[in-house]
Amino acid sequence: MSREYEMVIGLEVHVELATKTKIFCGCSTEFGGAPNTHTCPVCTGMPGSLPVLNKQVVEYAAAVGIATNCTINQHCKFDRKNYFYPDNPQDYQISQLYQPICVNGGVEIETEDGGKKTIGIHEIHMEEDAGKLIHDDMGDCSLVDFNRSGVPLIEIVSEPDMRNEKEVIAYLEKLRHIIQYLGASDCKLNEGSMRADVNLSVREKGSTEYGTRTEMKNLNSFKAIARAIENERNRQIDIIESGGKVVQETRRWDDTKEYSYSMRSKEDAQDYRYFPEPDLVPVVISDDWLEQIKENQPELRDEKMIRYKEEYDLPDYDIDIITSHKKLADIFEESVAMGGNPKKISNWLMVETMYLLKEKNMDIDDVSFSPKNLVKLIRLTDEKVINGTVAKKVFAEIFDRDVDPEVYIEENGLKMVSDTGELRSVVERIIAANPKSVEDINAGKLKAMGFLMGQTMREMKGKADPASVDALLKELLGL
Repeated sequence: MSREYEMVIGLEVHVELATKTKIFCGCSTEFGGAPNTHTCPVCTGMPGSLPVLNKQVVEYAAAVGIATNCTINQHCKFDRKNYFYPDNPQDYQISQLYQPICVNGGVEIETEDGGKKTIGIHEIHMEEDAGKLIHDDMGDCSLVDFNRSGVPLIEIVSEPDMRNEKEVIAYLEKLRHIIQYLGASDCKLNEGSMRADVNLSVREKGSTEYGTRTEMKNLNSFKAIARAIENERNRQIDIIESGGKVVQETRRWDDTKEYSYSMRSKEDAQDYRYFPEPDLVPVVISDDWLEQIKENQPELRDEKMIRYKEEYDLPDYDIDIITSHKKLADIFEESVAMGGNPKKISNWLMVETMYLLKEKNMDIDDVSFSPKNLVKLIRLTDEKVINGTVAKKVFAEIFDRDVDPEVYIEENGLKMVSDTGELRSVVERIIAANPKSVEDINAGKLKAMGFLMGQTMREMKGKADPASVDALLKELLGL
C-alpha cells in the first residue's frame, strides 16, 4: 500500500521598502540606474563610514507589523551578521536577530475549499540588502553592482503552516496586497522588490514530526514558486521512497529548466557570528510614535472589499478585480467621487483598462490617465454624444495620452450624427443596395439584419447610434 505524504512549508519573504533613500545613507533607492551610480562610502562599506538609520524604514516595518497582527517591539536593536561574499561590500550585513521589530503575527487566507486559515508570522525584521552579482558568460567573469546594497528590507518569516502551493500563493498574495495598500513597497517580483525563499519538507500524512527541510532560492514569480514547490515535493518523496534520506540544504531553482540544484548543505552553513551592531543605538518606539503609525494606517483591501459591497452594491467579481491593486481602487474611488456611476466605472476598469494593460504589457502602476477624463467619457457616452464603439477608441487615447475626451471628440469629428434625415437617407441607400439581404429578411432570416446594420455603421464611419439604426431598419423594412 503506497504511503501518502503532505508538505510542510514556511516562507522567508524579503520586501524592499519604498523609501527614497537607503536604510543607512542618503543614496537613491530608484530601480534601474546605471551600475554603481547610487552609491557612497556607507553603502559600499568604506573604512570609517558610519550608518545613520532612516526613520521611514522603522515606520514602514511597524506599519506592516500592525497590518499583519504582530506585536511591535518598542525596544528593538540591530545586529551584525558576518559573512563574506562578493556582493556584500562590508563583509557583514546589518540585520536583526535577537530583538526584531515585529513578532507573533499572522494573516488569514482563503483555502482551496473556501474555508479560512491563519498563517502565522514568527517575526518581521529590518535589514539592509546586498549588492547584485552579474555573471558575464562571454567574459567568463562576474561583475558587482552595488546600487542595491543598503536598500532597506523587511524579512517576513512565517511559521511552517502551509501545506500546498495554493496556500503559499494565497499567503504571498495577501502579503503583497497589504504591503502595497500601505504604500510600503511596490512588491514587484520581476524587479526583486519582493522575493521569497521556500522552506519545504515532506512527511507521512498524519505524522506530527517534521521531515528534513530544504530551502529553495531564486524564485521571482508566483508561477515559478508553484513549479519549484511541486518539483521539490516530488524530489523528496522519490528519495524517501527509494530508501534514501533527504539532506538539509539550500537549493537554487532554475525556472527555465524547471530544475533545482544544491547550493550548499547544512554542513557547509556558515557561522554568522551575530553580535550587537556597535555603530547603531537601540531603536525606541515611543507610545506616541506607535499611536501615530497606527492612526496613519490606510483602509486595507479586506476592509475595502466589505465597504464596496455595502456602499456600491457591486458584484463580488467586480470588487475582487478592482481591489486587486491599490492603483485601480484609487482610480475607481476618485471617479465615483466625481459623480461617476460605480458599475459603469467598474466595467471600464475591468474590461478596457485591463485589456490595454495586457496588450501593451504594462504594469498597473504605470497607468497615468486621470479619473476625470474617464468620468467625462462615460457621461458623453450616456448622453449619446458618441456611441460605444467610438468610446472605446477615445478611451485608448485617454489611456495613452490622458486626452480630454470632449476636445478629442470635437477635433476628430467623432460625434454621433444627430440629423435623423441624413441617417434615414443612408439606411434607405443601404437597403436599396442589398436586395438579397432584404429578401432573406422577408423570408424570416433575420440574421441578415446584422449585415445591413454593419453596412450602415460602416457608411456612417461608426458615428451613428446603433439603436436608431436598428429602429430605422425595422421601420423601412416593415418589421
